[in-house]
Amino acid sequence: MVAPRLVLVLGDQLTLSIAALKAADMDRDIVVMAEVAAETGYVAHHPKKIALVLSAMRKFAARLQEDGWRVCYTRLDDEDNAGSIGGELLRRAEEHGAKEVLATEPGEWRLIEALRDHPLTLHIQQDDRFICSHKEFEDWAEGRKSLRMEYFYREMRRKTGLLMEGDDPAGGAWNFDSDNRKSPPKGLEGPEPPRFEPDEVVRQVLDLVEARFSENFGKLRPFRFATDPEEAEKALDHFIAHALPCFGDYQDAMVRGQDLLFHSLLSPYMNVGLLDPLEVCRRVEAAWQAGDVPINAAEGFIRQIIGWREYVRGIYFLEGPDYTSRNALDHTRKLPALYWGGETEMRCLRECVDATRREAYAHHIQRLMITGNFALLAGVDPGEVHEWYLEVYADAYEWVEAPNTIGMSQFADGGIIASKPYVSSGNYIAKMSDYCKSCAYGVTVKTGEGACPFNLLYWHFLIRHRERFEDNPRMAQMYRTWERMDAEKRETVLAEAEAFLERMEAGEVV
Repeated sequence: MVAPRLVLVLGDQLTLSIAALKAADMDRDIVVMAEVAAETGYVAHHPKKIALVLSAMRKFAARLQEDGWRVCYTRLDDEDNAGSIGGELLRRAEEHGAKEVLATEPGEWRLIEALRDHPLTLHIQQDDRFICSHKEFEDWAEGRKSLRMEYFYREMRRKTGLLMEGDDPAGGAWNFDSDNRKSPPKGLEGPEPPRFEPDEVVRQVLDLVEARFSENFGKLRPFRFATDPEEAEKALDHFIAHALPCFGDYQDAMVRGQDLLFHSLLSPYMNVGLLDPLEVCRRVEAAWQAGDVPINAAEGFIRQIIGWREYVRGIYFLEGPDYTSRNALDHTRKLPALYWGGETEMRCLRECVDATRREAYAHHIQRLMITGNFALLAGVDPGEVHEWYLEVYADAYEWVEAPNTIGMSQFADGGIIASKPYVSSGNYIAKMSDYCKSCAYGVTVKTGEGACPFNLLYWHFLIRHRERFEDNPRMAQMYRTWERMDAEKRETVLAEAEAFLERMEAGEVV
Protein backbone atom coordinates (compact mmCIF):
# COMPACT_ATOMS: atom_id res chain seq x y z
CA MET A 1 0.00 0.00 0.00
CA VAL A 2 1.30 3.45 -0.93
CA ALA A 3 1.91 5.69 2.08
CA PRO A 4 -0.40 8.70 2.29
CA ARG A 5 0.88 12.22 1.90
CA LEU A 6 -0.24 15.06 4.11
CA VAL A 7 -1.95 17.98 2.38
CA LEU A 8 -1.43 21.17 4.39
CA VAL A 9 -4.17 23.79 4.14
CA LEU A 10 -3.49 27.02 6.02
CA GLY A 11 -6.07 29.39 7.48
CA ASP A 12 -5.76 31.86 4.58
CA GLN A 13 -5.95 29.15 1.90
CA LEU A 14 -9.61 28.26 2.23
CA THR A 15 -10.23 27.72 -1.48
CA LEU A 16 -11.41 24.39 -2.85
CA SER A 17 -9.13 24.78 -5.86
CA ILE A 18 -6.04 25.64 -3.79
CA ALA A 19 -2.88 24.28 -5.43
CA ALA A 20 -2.05 21.66 -2.78
CA LEU A 21 -5.52 20.09 -3.09
CA LYS A 22 -5.28 20.07 -6.88
CA ALA A 23 -1.97 18.21 -6.62
CA ALA A 24 -3.34 15.69 -4.12
CA ASP A 25 -5.12 12.35 -4.49
CA MET A 26 -8.36 12.14 -2.52
CA ASP A 27 -8.11 8.35 -2.28
CA ARG A 28 -4.56 8.43 -0.93
CA ASP A 29 -3.84 11.69 0.87
CA ILE A 30 -4.89 13.26 4.16
CA VAL A 31 -5.69 16.95 4.60
CA VAL A 32 -4.14 18.56 7.66
CA MET A 33 -5.63 21.73 9.11
CA ALA A 34 -4.74 23.12 12.51
CA GLU A 35 -5.63 26.00 14.78
CA VAL A 36 -2.32 26.59 16.57
CA ALA A 37 -0.97 29.05 19.11
CA ALA A 38 1.97 29.94 16.88
CA GLU A 39 -0.44 31.43 14.34
CA THR A 40 -2.99 33.00 16.68
CA GLY A 41 -0.22 34.54 18.77
CA TYR A 42 2.81 35.57 16.66
CA VAL A 43 1.23 39.01 17.01
CA ALA A 44 -1.74 39.87 19.21
CA HIS A 45 -4.35 39.71 16.44
CA HIS A 46 -7.67 41.53 16.72
CA PRO A 47 -10.19 39.07 18.24
CA LYS A 48 -12.49 39.50 15.24
CA LYS A 49 -9.73 38.39 12.88
CA ILE A 50 -9.02 35.28 14.95
CA ALA A 51 -12.74 34.47 15.06
CA LEU A 52 -13.11 34.99 11.30
CA VAL A 53 -10.21 32.70 10.43
CA LEU A 54 -11.05 29.92 12.89
CA SER A 55 -14.74 29.92 11.94
CA ALA A 56 -13.95 29.84 8.23
CA MET A 57 -11.38 27.06 8.77
CA ARG A 58 -13.86 24.85 10.61
CA LYS A 59 -16.50 25.29 7.94
CA PHE A 60 -13.98 24.66 5.16
CA ALA A 61 -12.78 21.45 6.83
CA ALA A 62 -16.38 20.25 7.10
CA ARG A 63 -16.90 20.96 3.40
CA LEU A 64 -13.81 18.98 2.46
CA GLN A 65 -15.09 16.05 4.47
CA GLU A 66 -18.47 16.26 2.75
CA ASP A 67 -16.64 16.19 -0.58
CA GLY A 68 -14.88 12.95 0.39
CA TRP A 69 -11.52 14.09 1.73
CA ARG A 70 -10.00 12.60 4.86
CA VAL A 71 -9.32 15.57 7.12
CA CYS A 72 -7.25 15.69 10.30
CA TYR A 73 -8.40 18.87 12.00
CA THR A 74 -6.89 20.21 15.22
CA ARG A 75 -8.78 22.75 17.28
CA LEU A 76 -7.01 25.34 19.37
CA ASP A 77 -8.18 23.79 22.62
CA ASP A 78 -7.44 20.15 21.70
CA GLU A 79 -5.26 18.50 24.34
CA ASP A 80 -2.84 17.01 21.79
CA ASN A 81 -2.37 20.28 19.90
CA ALA A 82 1.34 20.63 19.10
CA GLY A 83 1.13 24.43 19.04
CA SER A 84 2.64 25.04 15.61
CA ILE A 85 2.08 24.08 11.98
CA GLY A 86 5.36 22.19 11.88
CA GLY A 87 4.54 20.32 15.08
CA GLU A 88 1.11 19.34 13.79
CA LEU A 89 2.60 18.00 10.55
CA LEU A 90 5.02 15.84 12.52
CA ARG A 91 2.25 14.58 14.78
CA ARG A 92 -0.02 13.66 11.89
CA ALA A 93 2.86 12.10 9.93
CA GLU A 94 3.61 9.79 12.84
CA GLU A 95 -0.08 8.87 13.17
CA HIS A 96 -0.48 7.94 9.51
CA GLY A 97 3.00 6.88 8.43
CA ALA A 98 3.38 9.82 6.06
CA LYS A 99 6.77 11.13 4.97
CA GLU A 100 5.74 13.75 2.42
CA VAL A 101 3.70 16.94 2.56
CA LEU A 102 1.94 18.81 -0.20
CA ALA A 103 1.61 22.50 0.62
CA THR A 104 0.66 25.72 -1.10
CA GLU A 105 3.23 28.46 -0.65
CA PRO A 106 2.37 30.57 2.44
CA GLY A 107 2.03 34.33 2.15
CA GLU A 108 4.58 35.15 4.85
CA TRP A 109 8.33 34.58 4.87
CA ARG A 110 8.05 33.48 8.51
CA LEU A 111 6.02 30.40 7.52
CA ILE A 112 7.90 29.75 4.29
CA GLU A 113 11.16 29.49 6.20
CA ALA A 114 9.58 27.27 8.86
CA LEU A 115 8.39 24.84 6.17
CA ARG A 116 11.76 24.89 4.39
CA ASP A 117 13.43 23.80 7.64
CA HIS A 118 10.91 21.01 8.30
CA PRO A 119 12.25 17.44 8.54
CA LEU A 120 9.47 15.98 6.36
CA THR A 121 9.79 16.13 2.58
CA LEU A 122 7.74 19.11 1.43
CA HIS A 123 6.45 19.76 -2.05
CA ILE A 124 5.46 23.43 -2.11
CA GLN A 125 3.09 24.47 -4.87
CA GLN A 126 2.83 28.00 -6.26
CA ASP A 127 -0.27 29.82 -5.03
CA ASP A 128 -2.03 30.24 -8.36
CA ARG A 129 -4.94 32.21 -6.91
CA PHE A 130 -2.93 35.29 -7.86
CA ILE A 131 -2.83 36.67 -11.38
CA CYS A 132 0.89 37.42 -11.41
CA SER A 133 3.44 34.73 -10.52
CA HIS A 134 6.72 35.53 -8.79
CA LYS A 135 8.56 34.89 -12.07
CA GLU A 136 6.29 37.21 -14.02
CA PHE A 137 6.78 40.00 -11.49
CA GLU A 138 10.53 39.51 -11.45
CA ASP A 139 10.61 39.68 -15.25
CA TRP A 140 8.51 42.85 -15.21
CA ALA A 141 10.73 44.45 -12.55
CA GLU A 142 14.07 43.53 -14.13
CA GLY A 143 16.00 46.52 -15.47
CA ARG A 144 13.45 49.13 -14.40
CA LYS A 145 14.72 52.24 -12.62
CA SER A 146 11.51 52.45 -10.63
CA LEU A 147 8.77 49.95 -9.92
CA ARG A 148 5.66 52.06 -10.21
CA MET A 149 2.31 50.36 -9.81
CA GLU A 150 0.62 52.20 -12.67
CA TYR A 151 2.67 50.45 -15.36
CA PHE A 152 2.34 47.06 -13.68
CA TYR A 153 -1.42 47.61 -13.49
CA ARG A 154 -1.62 48.15 -17.24
CA GLU A 155 0.07 44.79 -17.78
CA MET A 156 -2.50 43.13 -15.52
CA ARG A 157 -5.33 44.78 -17.47
CA ARG A 158 -3.89 43.42 -20.70
CA LYS A 159 -3.38 39.96 -19.21
CA THR A 160 -6.89 39.66 -17.76
CA GLY A 161 -8.73 41.64 -20.44
CA LEU A 162 -10.61 43.50 -17.72
CA LEU A 163 -11.97 46.88 -18.86
CA MET A 164 -10.22 46.50 -22.21
CA GLU A 165 -11.55 47.28 -25.68
CA GLY A 166 -9.13 45.41 -27.88
CA ASP A 167 -5.70 46.83 -27.08
CA ASP A 168 -7.12 50.00 -25.57
CA PRO A 169 -8.46 50.74 -22.09
CA ALA A 170 -12.21 51.08 -21.82
CA GLY A 171 -13.35 54.66 -21.64
CA GLY A 172 -10.13 55.90 -23.24
CA ALA A 173 -8.04 56.06 -20.05
CA TRP A 174 -6.13 53.60 -17.90
CA ASN A 175 -7.41 55.13 -14.69
CA PHE A 176 -10.00 57.66 -13.60
CA ASP A 177 -8.39 58.58 -10.30
CA SER A 178 -8.94 62.29 -10.89
CA ASP A 179 -12.70 61.60 -10.65
CA ASN A 180 -12.35 59.69 -7.39
CA ARG A 181 -11.36 62.40 -4.93
CA LYS A 182 -14.60 64.11 -4.09
CA SER A 183 -14.97 65.67 -0.68
CA PRO A 184 -17.90 64.32 1.32
CA PRO A 185 -20.93 66.61 1.27
CA LYS A 186 -22.78 67.21 4.52
CA GLY A 187 -24.97 64.27 5.48
CA LEU A 188 -23.24 61.74 3.20
CA GLU A 189 -24.18 58.20 4.23
CA GLY A 190 -23.29 54.82 2.83
CA PRO A 191 -25.63 51.83 2.68
CA GLU A 192 -26.12 49.72 5.79
CA PRO A 193 -23.54 46.91 5.43
CA PRO A 194 -24.69 43.28 5.53
CA ARG A 195 -24.41 41.51 8.86
CA PHE A 196 -24.25 37.74 9.15
CA GLU A 197 -25.79 36.22 12.24
CA PRO A 198 -23.37 33.74 13.88
CA ASP A 199 -24.42 30.11 13.53
CA GLU A 200 -23.48 27.33 15.95
CA VAL A 201 -19.97 26.93 14.51
CA VAL A 202 -19.28 30.64 14.81
CA ARG A 203 -20.81 30.88 18.28
CA GLN A 204 -18.47 28.16 19.54
CA VAL A 205 -15.49 29.99 18.06
CA LEU A 206 -16.59 33.29 19.56
CA ASP A 207 -16.74 31.71 23.02
CA LEU A 208 -13.26 30.24 22.55
CA VAL A 209 -11.80 33.54 21.32
CA GLU A 210 -13.48 35.45 24.13
CA ALA A 211 -11.96 33.09 26.70
CA ARG A 212 -8.45 33.14 25.24
CA PHE A 213 -7.92 36.53 23.62
CA SER A 214 -9.92 38.99 25.70
CA GLU A 215 -6.78 41.03 26.39
CA ASN A 216 -6.10 41.65 22.70
CA PHE A 217 -6.95 45.07 21.27
CA GLY A 218 -10.38 45.08 19.63
CA LYS A 219 -14.03 44.29 20.27
CA LEU A 220 -15.09 40.74 19.46
CA ARG A 221 -18.85 41.28 19.61
CA PRO A 222 -21.02 42.01 17.80
CA PHE A 223 -19.48 39.76 15.14
CA ARG A 224 -20.82 40.28 11.63
CA PHE A 225 -18.27 38.77 9.22
CA ALA A 226 -19.13 36.22 6.58
CA THR A 227 -17.44 32.90 7.36
CA ASP A 228 -18.17 30.77 4.29
CA PRO A 229 -18.23 31.33 0.51
CA GLU A 230 -22.02 31.62 0.33
CA GLU A 231 -22.11 34.45 2.86
CA ALA A 232 -19.10 36.13 1.22
CA GLU A 233 -20.96 36.03 -2.13
CA LYS A 234 -23.91 37.75 -0.48
CA ALA A 235 -21.54 40.46 0.77
CA LEU A 236 -20.24 40.88 -2.80
CA ASP A 237 -23.78 41.08 -4.18
CA HIS A 238 -24.66 43.76 -1.62
CA PHE A 239 -21.58 45.82 -2.42
CA ILE A 240 -22.17 45.78 -6.17
CA ALA A 241 -25.86 46.66 -5.83
CA HIS A 242 -25.71 49.27 -3.09
CA ALA A 243 -22.20 50.70 -2.59
CA LEU A 244 -20.22 50.33 -5.81
CA PRO A 245 -22.12 53.03 -7.75
CA CYS A 246 -20.75 55.69 -5.37
CA PHE A 247 -17.48 53.95 -4.51
CA GLY A 248 -15.40 55.81 -7.08
CA ASP A 249 -16.57 59.30 -6.20
CA TYR A 250 -16.11 58.90 -2.46
CA GLN A 251 -13.44 56.23 -2.05
CA ASP A 252 -11.12 58.75 -0.35
CA ALA A 253 -13.81 60.34 1.81
CA MET A 254 -14.04 59.97 5.60
CA VAL A 255 -17.20 60.66 7.60
CA ARG A 256 -17.87 60.37 11.31
CA GLY A 257 -20.16 57.46 12.15
CA GLN A 258 -19.66 55.91 8.69
CA ASP A 259 -17.04 53.23 9.20
CA LEU A 260 -17.43 51.77 5.70
CA LEU A 261 -19.20 54.49 3.71
CA PHE A 262 -19.07 52.95 0.20
CA HIS A 263 -16.17 50.54 0.78
CA SER A 264 -16.72 46.84 0.19
CA LEU A 265 -15.18 45.12 3.22
CA LEU A 266 -14.40 42.24 0.86
CA SER A 267 -10.63 42.20 1.43
CA PRO A 268 -10.82 39.83 4.44
CA TYR A 269 -12.76 37.34 2.32
CA MET A 270 -10.41 37.54 -0.66
CA ASN A 271 -7.34 37.29 1.56
CA VAL A 272 -8.62 34.25 3.46
CA GLY A 273 -9.79 32.47 0.31
CA LEU A 274 -13.58 32.73 0.48
CA LEU A 275 -13.82 34.90 -2.65
CA ASP A 276 -11.86 34.64 -5.91
CA PRO A 277 -10.38 38.12 -6.56
CA LEU A 278 -10.48 37.76 -10.34
CA GLU A 279 -14.12 36.66 -10.25
CA VAL A 280 -14.90 39.65 -8.00
CA CYS A 281 -13.37 41.93 -10.63
CA ARG A 282 -15.36 40.26 -13.40
CA ARG A 283 -18.55 40.82 -11.46
CA VAL A 284 -17.68 44.50 -11.09
CA GLU A 285 -16.85 44.79 -14.78
CA ALA A 286 -20.19 43.17 -15.65
CA ALA A 287 -22.00 45.73 -13.50
CA TRP A 288 -20.32 48.52 -15.48
CA GLN A 289 -21.10 46.83 -18.80
CA ALA A 290 -24.74 46.56 -17.74
CA GLY A 291 -24.81 50.31 -17.04
CA ASP A 292 -25.35 49.85 -13.31
CA VAL A 293 -22.18 51.62 -12.18
CA PRO A 294 -20.01 54.38 -13.68
CA ILE A 295 -16.62 53.52 -15.11
CA ASN A 296 -14.71 55.51 -12.50
CA ALA A 297 -16.22 53.30 -9.79
CA ALA A 298 -15.56 50.03 -11.61
CA GLU A 299 -12.04 50.97 -12.66
CA GLY A 300 -11.10 52.35 -9.25
CA PHE A 301 -12.18 49.15 -7.54
CA ILE A 302 -10.58 46.80 -10.08
CA ARG A 303 -7.32 48.77 -9.85
CA GLN A 304 -7.16 48.10 -6.11
CA ILE A 305 -7.32 44.35 -6.74
CA ILE A 306 -5.50 43.45 -9.98
CA GLY A 307 -3.28 46.50 -9.70
CA TRP A 308 -2.39 47.33 -6.13
CA ARG A 309 -3.07 43.96 -4.45
CA GLU A 310 -1.02 42.03 -7.00
CA TYR A 311 1.69 44.69 -7.08
CA VAL A 312 2.37 44.75 -3.33
CA ARG A 313 2.54 40.95 -3.25
CA GLY A 314 5.12 41.12 -6.02
CA ILE A 315 7.17 43.65 -4.06
CA TYR A 316 6.99 41.58 -0.87
CA PHE A 317 8.43 38.47 -2.48
CA LEU A 318 10.87 40.36 -4.69
CA GLU A 319 12.42 42.22 -1.76
CA GLY A 320 12.79 39.21 0.51
CA PRO A 321 12.51 38.38 4.22
CA ASP A 322 14.32 41.48 5.51
CA TYR A 323 11.78 43.89 4.02
CA THR A 324 9.88 44.38 7.28
CA SER A 325 13.05 45.47 9.11
CA ARG A 326 13.85 48.38 6.81
CA ASN A 327 13.98 51.88 8.23
CA ALA A 328 15.34 54.24 5.56
CA LEU A 329 14.44 57.38 7.55
CA ASP A 330 15.90 56.09 10.84
CA HIS A 331 12.69 56.66 12.77
CA THR A 332 12.85 55.30 16.31
CA ARG A 333 9.98 56.82 18.33
CA LYS A 334 7.70 54.36 20.15
CA LEU A 335 4.14 53.91 18.88
CA PRO A 336 1.96 56.29 20.96
CA ALA A 337 -0.66 54.92 23.33
CA LEU A 338 -3.41 56.58 21.29
CA TYR A 339 -3.04 53.78 18.70
CA TRP A 340 -4.28 51.39 21.38
CA GLY A 341 -7.24 53.56 22.29
CA GLY A 342 -5.42 55.95 24.60
CA GLU A 343 -7.09 59.31 24.99
CA THR A 344 -6.33 61.93 22.34
CA GLU A 345 -7.71 65.34 21.41
CA MET A 346 -7.11 64.64 17.70
CA ARG A 347 -10.56 63.79 16.37
CA CYS A 348 -9.30 62.14 13.15
CA LEU A 349 -7.08 59.69 14.98
CA ARG A 350 -9.72 58.97 17.59
CA GLU A 351 -12.29 58.21 14.90
CA CYS A 352 -9.99 55.88 12.95
CA VAL A 353 -8.68 54.00 15.98
CA ASP A 354 -12.19 53.61 17.39
CA ALA A 355 -13.43 52.19 14.07
CA THR A 356 -10.46 49.83 13.99
CA ARG A 357 -11.20 48.61 17.49
CA ARG A 358 -14.88 48.02 16.67
CA GLU A 359 -14.62 46.54 13.20
CA ALA A 360 -11.03 45.26 12.71
CA TYR A 361 -11.20 47.42 9.60
CA ALA A 362 -10.48 50.92 8.33
CA HIS A 363 -10.37 51.91 4.68
CA HIS A 364 -7.21 52.73 2.76
CA ILE A 365 -7.28 56.52 3.23
CA GLN A 366 -7.88 56.20 6.97
CA ARG A 367 -4.88 53.89 7.13
CA LEU A 368 -2.63 55.88 4.80
CA MET A 369 -3.48 59.50 5.52
CA ILE A 370 -4.55 59.39 9.18
CA THR A 371 -2.88 56.63 11.20
CA GLY A 372 -0.01 56.14 8.74
CA ASN A 373 0.53 59.83 8.05
CA PHE A 374 0.67 60.70 11.74
CA ALA A 375 3.14 57.89 12.52
CA LEU A 376 5.40 59.01 9.67
CA LEU A 377 5.24 62.69 10.63
CA ALA A 378 5.96 61.81 14.26
CA GLY A 379 8.94 59.64 13.40
CA VAL A 380 7.56 56.38 14.81
CA ASP A 381 9.64 53.23 14.32
CA PRO A 382 8.22 51.63 11.13
CA GLY A 383 8.64 48.16 12.65
CA GLU A 384 6.21 49.12 15.40
CA VAL A 385 3.79 50.61 12.88
CA HIS A 386 4.02 47.44 10.77
CA GLU A 387 3.27 45.23 13.75
CA TRP A 388 0.30 47.40 14.73
CA TYR A 389 -1.31 47.12 11.30
CA LEU A 390 -0.67 43.38 11.29
CA GLU A 391 -2.36 43.05 14.66
CA VAL A 392 -5.45 45.19 14.30
CA TYR A 393 -6.91 44.52 10.83
CA ALA A 394 -8.89 41.46 9.74
CA ASP A 395 -7.45 41.60 6.21
CA ALA A 396 -3.81 41.93 7.34
CA TYR A 397 -1.43 39.22 6.13
CA GLU A 398 2.21 40.11 5.80
CA TRP A 399 2.42 39.77 2.01
CA VAL A 400 -0.14 42.57 1.63
CA GLU A 401 0.25 44.51 4.87
CA ALA A 402 4.05 44.93 4.97
CA PRO A 403 4.52 46.67 1.59
CA ASN A 404 1.56 48.91 2.32
CA THR A 405 3.08 49.90 5.66
CA ILE A 406 6.84 49.72 5.21
CA GLY A 407 6.75 51.05 1.66
CA MET A 408 3.64 53.10 0.93
CA SER A 409 2.79 54.43 4.38
CA GLN A 410 6.14 54.85 6.15
CA PHE A 411 8.60 55.26 3.24
CA ALA A 412 10.86 52.91 5.21
CA ASP A 413 11.93 51.07 2.04
CA GLY A 414 13.55 54.26 0.75
CA GLY A 415 11.22 54.77 -2.20
CA ILE A 416 10.77 51.35 -3.79
CA ILE A 417 6.99 51.73 -3.78
CA ALA A 418 6.36 55.46 -3.37
CA SER A 419 8.17 58.22 -5.23
CA LYS A 420 7.70 60.51 -2.24
CA PRO A 421 6.50 60.14 1.36
CA TYR A 422 2.72 60.25 1.78
CA VAL A 423 2.64 63.10 4.27
CA SER A 424 0.15 65.92 4.55
CA SER A 425 -0.83 68.75 6.84
CA GLY A 426 -4.30 69.07 8.30
CA ASN A 427 -5.60 70.65 5.09
CA TYR A 428 -5.93 67.32 3.31
CA ILE A 429 -7.81 65.78 6.24
CA ALA A 430 -10.17 68.77 6.36
CA LYS A 431 -10.86 68.47 2.64
CA MET A 432 -11.57 64.75 2.64
CA SER A 433 -13.42 64.37 5.94
CA ASP A 434 -15.71 65.98 8.48
CA TYR A 435 -13.35 65.12 11.34
CA CYS A 436 -11.88 68.60 11.74
CA LYS A 437 -15.25 70.24 12.40
CA SER A 438 -15.50 68.63 15.83
CA CYS A 439 -11.82 68.58 16.79
CA ALA A 440 -10.23 70.29 19.77
CA TYR A 441 -7.54 71.59 17.41
CA GLY A 442 -8.12 74.11 14.64
CA VAL A 443 -7.10 72.86 11.23
CA THR A 444 -6.57 76.44 10.03
CA VAL A 445 -4.46 77.29 13.08
CA LYS A 446 -0.80 77.00 12.12
CA THR A 447 0.94 77.90 15.39
CA GLY A 448 0.07 78.75 18.97
CA GLU A 449 -2.81 77.52 21.09
CA GLY A 450 -5.04 75.03 19.29
CA ALA A 451 -2.71 74.56 16.32
CA CYS A 452 -3.40 71.33 14.44
CA PRO A 453 -0.58 68.84 15.22
CA PHE A 454 -0.56 67.71 11.57
CA ASN A 455 0.32 71.27 10.53
CA LEU A 456 3.23 71.47 12.95
CA LEU A 457 4.56 67.97 12.35
CA TYR A 458 4.30 68.29 8.57
CA TRP A 459 6.93 70.99 8.50
CA HIS A 460 8.97 69.31 11.21
CA PHE A 461 9.14 66.16 9.05
CA LEU A 462 10.13 68.07 5.92
CA ILE A 463 12.89 69.99 7.65
CA ARG A 464 14.44 67.07 9.53
CA HIS A 465 14.58 65.15 6.24
CA ARG A 466 15.41 68.11 4.03
CA GLU A 467 18.69 66.71 2.73
CA ARG A 468 16.91 63.63 1.41
CA PHE A 469 13.81 65.25 -0.10
CA GLU A 470 14.42 68.86 -1.14
CA ASP A 471 15.57 67.83 -4.62
CA ASN A 472 12.57 65.56 -5.13
CA PRO A 473 10.57 67.19 -7.97
CA ARG A 474 7.29 66.38 -6.23
CA MET A 475 8.38 68.05 -3.00
CA ALA A 476 10.51 71.00 -4.10
CA GLN A 477 7.56 73.40 -4.06
CA MET A 478 6.94 72.77 -0.35
CA TYR A 479 10.52 73.64 0.50
CA ARG A 480 10.18 76.85 -1.48
CA THR A 481 7.03 77.61 0.52
CA TRP A 482 8.98 77.06 3.72
CA GLU A 483 11.71 79.46 2.61
CA ARG A 484 9.14 82.18 1.96
CA MET A 485 7.93 81.99 5.54
CA ASP A 486 9.06 84.57 8.06
CA ALA A 487 12.11 83.29 9.93
CA GLU A 488 10.45 83.79 13.30
CA LYS A 489 7.41 81.77 12.18
CA ARG A 490 9.65 78.93 10.98
CA GLU A 491 11.36 78.86 14.35
CA THR A 492 8.02 78.82 16.16
CA VAL A 493 6.66 75.96 14.02
CA LEU A 494 9.66 73.74 14.72
CA ALA A 495 9.74 74.57 18.43
CA GLU A 496 6.03 73.84 18.86
CA ALA A 497 6.36 70.58 16.92
CA GLU A 498 9.19 69.51 19.22
CA ALA A 499 7.15 70.43 22.28
CA PHE A 500 4.20 68.41 20.99
CA LEU A 501 6.37 65.34 20.43
CA GLU A 502 7.89 65.69 23.89
CA ARG A 503 4.43 65.82 25.48
CA MET A 504 3.33 62.79 23.51
CA GLU A 505 6.43 60.81 24.51
CA ALA A 506 5.87 61.78 28.14
CA GLY A 507 2.44 60.18 28.01
CA GLU A 508 0.43 63.39 28.11
CA VAL A 509 -2.89 63.56 26.27
CA VAL A 510 -2.29 65.23 22.93
